Amino acid sequence: MRTLLYSLAVVCCAAAPAWGAENVIQKQEGGLGQEIVSTAAEREALSLTIYNNNLALIKDKRRLHLPVGISTLALREVSAKIRPESALLTGGELDLLEQNFEYDLLTPFSLLSKYVGREVTILRQHPTTGEERAEQALVLSAGNNGVVLKVGDHIETGVHGRLVFPDVPANLRDRPTLTLLVESALTGEREAELSYLSSGLSWQADYVAELNPNDDRLNLGGWVTLTNESGANYPQARLQLVAGDVHVVQDARQENLEMMAAPTMAGAARKAMVEEPMFEYHLYTLERPTTIADNQQKQVSLLQADDVACRKEFILRGQDYYYRNQAGDLGTKLDVGIEVEIQNEKEAGLGLPLPAGVVRVYKKDSSGLLQFVGEDRIEHTPDREILRLRLGTAFDVTAEKKQTSFKKIAGTGPFNYSFESSYELKVKNAKDETVEVKVLEPLPGDWKIMSESAPHSQETARTASWLLKVPGKGTATLSYTALVRL
Repeated sequence: MRTLLYSLAVVCCAAAPAWGAENVIQKQEGGLGQEIVSTAAEREALSLTIYNNNLALIKDKRRLHLPVGISTLALREVSAKIRPESALLTGGELDLLEQNFEYDLLTPFSLLSKYVGREVTILRQHPTTGEERAEQALVLSAGNNGVVLKVGDHIETGVHGRLVFPDVPANLRDRPTLTLLVESALTGEREAELSYLSSGLSWQADYVAELNPNDDRLNLGGWVTLTNESGANYPQARLQLVAGDVHVVQDARQENLEMMAAPTMAGAARKAMVEEPMFEYHLYTLERPTTIADNQQKQVSLLQADDVACRKEFILRGQDYYYRNQAGDLGTKLDVGIEVEIQNEKEAGLGLPLPAGVVRVYKKDSSGLLQFVGEDRIEHTPDREILRLRLGTAFDVTAEKKQTSFKKIAGTGPFNYSFESSYELKVKNAKDETVEVKVLEPLPGDWKIMSESAPHSQETARTASWLLKVPGKGTATLSYTALVRL
């Protein structure tokens, strides 16, 4: 049996006004006045405010033509993922009595399903003469497993021919529609604005950076990547973006409704979108209208900052488990991470609130070709905060570490143990030039460095750090003994 969607040619023979025409007026089956269809042709302004968590506020201003009394206003070209309970119609001197979101859309399958228990016409073509003849059929069933028809005195499954329907049921729409039962004291033309929340619209920040030859300056370009999967188009819309985590109550019902060239220009940081504080978030406004089509990803420039100061670091991060256990050899080749630190401040050439996103870093090779050197994700970063990008692992700088001694000093049970352990760390540098490696060691409990071959700093309450200068083609060794009380 062939499936319905691929075997049916559906014909509706009822005469009706063309969908999409301006000011379409249709009679309601229920008898509550007329239905006035408003399409995108009556739209006068459209604005989108898109949040980080798959949420958007859509404001759709239209010019309406309504009679006096009660009528049904059908607003087409709304988001297919609208949250109908959030809809608000303002202006137009209207009283809102009732609203419905019509998302039972017109398809061959849905049309046939509405005709269960009703008659349709089958048009069959003679295989040799080509003559077409019509037969009446009663639709007994139209489900996912196929179609069952009663034709004359027998039952048929599947459809052999074309089905002709007398009309389209009023509760089927060719696209998502919000219908409002409204009462107007006046007749004629007026403006009204529909505001509603919708899922299916999201944005994220993406950044591209180019390091200079010395790895101490970079050019940073910020882009906004917009994704529209809402089932609607938004032509020439005013676009605003909110950076921050807005709390939204989760509603189970909603689930059922549902690279870039690296910058080369020099200069200070410039905002391609206007940024302003809003409540406890940041609001970014595009100063020109833009079109966001359904099932489209669009990129809009967010900012440009050139000649930003940065610092490359080699970081070797340890573990805390071996301070409480006898471990011995801790690795003959430990990875040394490459990180880039950026001060987000005007003095460094930046100083802008940066929305969360991915920073992709590039650098030119000896022939001037741009190469990708790593990426990292940043969180929302306000002005005067530090950006730290973990880009990868060094090839020419490696390390090995071993535990040279371990003994329990005191304790008979958890929370009163004391351990003393010693370590030797060797860092090797295959480069021609000297490099500086920062060693970060997380120590558990109450700790103290008893002896060391180089002075340490206390980064945090549980982290000790050492800076080792490793000569070109050479090795640097760090030895230390730590006492920890758990």
